[in-house]
Amino acid sequence: MDLGVRPRSIVPGRQRWDVGPVLGRPRTAEVLAAVLRRTPGITRAQASPITGGVLVRHDARVSATDVGRLVRRAVALVLEGAAGAVGPSPARPVAEPAPRADRGVLRPVLAVGGGVAAGIVLVRGTALSKQLVALGGVAAATAAVVRKAWRRTADATSDHVSGSGTERHPVLEIAGPHRRRLCGASALSIACQISEMALGTFLGWTALVLIKGEAAPLVRLGLTTASAQLWGLAGLVAVACAAVAGLSYSSNLQWRRLGQDIEHDWRNRTYAHVQHLELRHLEGERTTRVAGALTDDVRQLGTFFATSANDLLQLGTSLALLGPLFLLLAPQIAWIAFLPVPVIAWLSFRYQEKAAADYAVSGEHRARLHSRLVNTLEAGATVKGFCTEDYEATRIDELSGETRESSNRTDRSTIRHAEIVRVCTTSSMAATLLIGGRSVLDGSLPFEVFSPLIGLPQMVLLRMNRLGGAVDQYQRTLAAYDRVQRLRALPVETDGTGGPLDAEQVQGEIVLKDVTFAYPGRPPALEDLSLTMPAGQVTALVGATGSGKTTIAKLLMRFHDAGAGSVLLDGRDVRDLPRHDLRHAIGFVAQDPFLFDGTIADNIRYGSFRASDEAVVRAATTAEAHAFIATLPDGYDTVIGERGAALSGGQRQRIALARAVLKDAPVVVLDEATSAVDNETEAAIQGTLRVFAADRTMVIIAHRLSTVRHADRIYVMDKGGVAEQGTHDELLARQGLYASLWQLQAGEPAS
Repeated sequence: MDLGVRPRSIVPGRQRWDVGPVLGRPRTAEVLAAVLRRTPGITRAQASPITGGVLVRHDARVSATDVGRLVRRAVALVLEGAAGAVGPSPARPVAEPAPRADRGVLRPVLAVGGGVAAGIVLVRGTALSKQLVALGGVAAATAAVVRKAWRRTADATSDHVSGSGTERHPVLEIAGPHRRRLCGASALSIACQISEMALGTFLGWTALVLIKGEAAPLVRLGLTTASAQLWGLAGLVAVACAAVAGLSYSSNLQWRRLGQDIEHDWRNRTYAHVQHLELRHLEGERTTRVAGALTDDVRQLGTFFATSANDLLQLGTSLALLGPLFLLLAPQIAWIAFLPVPVIAWLSFRYQEKAAADYAVSGEHRARLHSRLVNTLEAGATVKGFCTEDYEATRIDELSGETRESSNRTDRSTIRHAEIVRVCTTSSMAATLLIGGRSVLDGSLPFEVFSPLIGLPQMVLLRMNRLGGAVDQYQRTLAAYDRVQRLRALPVETDGTGGPLDAEQVQGEIVLKDVTFAYPGRPPALEDLSLTMPAGQVTALVGATGSGKTTIAKLLMRFHDAGAGSVLLDGRDVRDLPRHDLRHAIGFVAQDPFLFDGTIADNIRYGSFRASDEAVVRAATTAEAHAFIATLPDGYDTVIGERGAALSGGQRQRIALARAVLKDAPVVVLDEATSAVDNETEAAIQGTLRVFAADRTMVIIAHRLSTVRHADRIYVMDKGGVAEQGTHDELLARQGLYASLWQLQAGEPAS
């Protein structure tokens, strides 16, 4: 049976799953998380009804396969309604918050008492008391709807955001250090809303003067004639208009600046966090997904405060002001004026819950489409080489169609909600005019009161049409916040506890002692490996693909840490060294060197930003790159495009090699650094590198044995261990694996 459960990423001790059944179902997500937490071997579990994501942290002794089986079993149990079948681990009972006895008794008593009192009033009370009870019912219904939805949202989001350590609502978490400015912008919005309501009141008085010849409130101010009242109202309207314009401008400006600052702050902090992630975690994430969190999702956080937050606050202010005003002046029509409020609130929050799954699915489809587009564009040569242009176009068409359909579903839901809100507001306007007009005709409501009040509820109710859009943005913001927080929850690199490492004092002896290492879900890449790379010598690592050569380089750079054993630099375990000190002491050229979109000089100077132009040229000359750079029209100022797209593979490798040479580190690791250059250029590079390698430790990883024939020591790797070691001549004389590889590549027998 397909449960809609798919693994998203698997790293040691942590797995992330996409679980379709929890999308838009807060209760299901809560139960699933509780079931997983009670499962032996699972140390932590979080489920998000907004994104459908489930994060599981588990004991390192539990295999990835077993964890997957536990997750699927838990989902099946929850769907079957048998969550209680998974008992709690005796060693780790789950602490449930004890309910407060006073609340458990008080709430039913208050509810029953309030219901009885309301029933008595409705049976024996006056018309006014009945209307007040109706208004109270409207207020209670609104409060219940908002409170339930707010708590549900807070509970759902606080459980799946790891590491927050707080019970504050996500909106306050997003505002972060800008909460004081949030209060300032809120104050301006409230003042603006008060000014708008004052303007509506003045306009109502103007109509009253035109119809009846005077407005009683103005008579008490000394304006006794209709002309004087009209002049006075004209002045008040002008002042109110100016206040509304000024406050609206100031509040909108403050909200937009707040949104921009929140976006800027979250992007900078999140990007800084990403830069310090352990490479093993960063490699487990899609680059497009990380980029999406840093761009689209962070932008959504700022957009909500720049637009929708202001709308919600003004709506809340209007309701807070109009409620007491109607109770004091026109209680008999207050209930009908505010009757749509709980209905619209319920519809909006119901829409929020129903739309959660649509947004998550739509976002996933967009991410897949974006990833496919980027990958296809980057693989242009491969696509053309295999004549798969039409195939890729068909795949994009299918993904784009899925994205369009999911977006259409979301759009239909959004538009349907907005139109239902519009129907509610217009119906309320008609009902208020009807019931209020009858009250005026029978004398129970003075026209002087009804006239200025009649337009005020409509200002609020018409603004409630934005509630759908505001809730839409609110939902998107919570989903974006979840994705950003999930990225920020990934652990950063930790520094060693030992003292600092001075690169100038490094001798460069590298020792691997009984090292075992395995990538997640794979057999060991290195197993009980021991070898020594003497200081000041050239050591080569050769062997078949997958034999562990590059893994040794990654362990030395602390991109990963050994599962067992130790990697030593000058007798010190690299895990005890500060990572930056360690990496400053090592010049590293990876298998697939990355060049940034910029000039050649900028790429060579990357990491050694203060290097002079002369030093850059010397490094390029050592890497045999100066000759081809000099032939370019702009020389070292040539812009090479993204990933060095304007250069050949061999040219990119030589620029990366020049970058490592310019760093002038005491230890240099070259991982297939010349695999894309021709034999003549490689021979020239080897000649210059022999001079460069003097008095420094150099580790050369290569498949092409001609690259390493002059190394002081060669290790032949096979199946995660050392099969042979020695110099080139010694290994040929041994007639072993190295000799066989040499014969295959050189086409000549080993002598």
